[in-house]
Amino acid sequence: MSAGRVLEFTKMHGAGNDFVVLDGIRNELPPIAPLAARLCDRHFGIGADQLLVARPSSSAEFRMEIYNADGSQVEMCANGIRAFFKYLRDRGHTDRDEIGVETLAGVVRPRWAGRNRVRVQMGRPIFEPAKIPTMLGSGSGPVLGVAIDVGGERLRVSSVSMGNPHVVVFVADPDSAPVERLGPLLEHHPAFPNRVNVEFAAAVDRRRIRQRTWERGTGETLACGSGACAVAVVAILEGRVEREVVVELRGGELLIAWPSDDAPVIMTGPAEEVFTGRIALGGT
Repeated sequence: MSAGRVLEFTKMHGAGNDFVVLDGIRNELPPIAPLAARLCDRHFGIGADQLLVARPSSSAEFRMEIYNADGSQVEMCANGIRAFFKYLRDRGHTDRDEIGVETLAGVVRPRWAGRNRVRVQMGRPIFEPAKIPTMLGSGSGPVLGVAIDVGGERLRVSSVSMGNPHVVVFVADPDSAPVERLGPLLEHHPAFPNRVNVEFAAAVDRRRIRQRTWERGTGETLACGSGACAVAVVAILEGRVEREVVVELRGGELLIAWPSDDAPVIMTGPAEEVFTGRIALGGT
């Protein structure tokens, strides 16, 4: 790559979960994997929780590639797909109110909900331990309230996949939960062979949950959309909340609905553009 190469980007966020978005539909992009960690770096790059790349798709209208801040590629990001859909509409790639987006977790269908809000059909939760994947539980699942030893203490955890793996820990108060200590220990626990996103949550009442998230490959983020879905599903199965619930995250709120056990989870939340820019790649 030449020393003068410049990359155009858009910075976006969904409930404080922030993204660098690149257009691989109109533009020829360099190899992204070696660049992802640098672009997401908050000191030496643009700064973001994740990097999203828009691509053409052979199985849907568009394809979304997702890279964590450490450069690893992941299956799905629910806050990211809302930002991705707004980006596509704002840049004239589509004027449709609903599209299909190919991800490593399958095709996801975001729908415009008006005024910078997007509704996403997230698909059905995955409960089979082998498909989450987790070594906790057996058979078809679900994995609910299983004891696990972490950092010298025993926790009760539940695990579910929303296209990417999550472990849910209910705590008395998410604000004082040891997220920075237990988050990385759970992320890398041998019970989760592909690592795992970690959700610390508490039911405020029958229609509201508070949550903090430690995302694999990124660390604590202000929001995690698929994590909010995972927490809502587990809370519903455990009888803590109703079928439609507001999940309060540090960066904003998401509305999560799971109408029945055999229905897809529906997430509605914000998507915002922050700024656009160009970054010199130098000799990378």
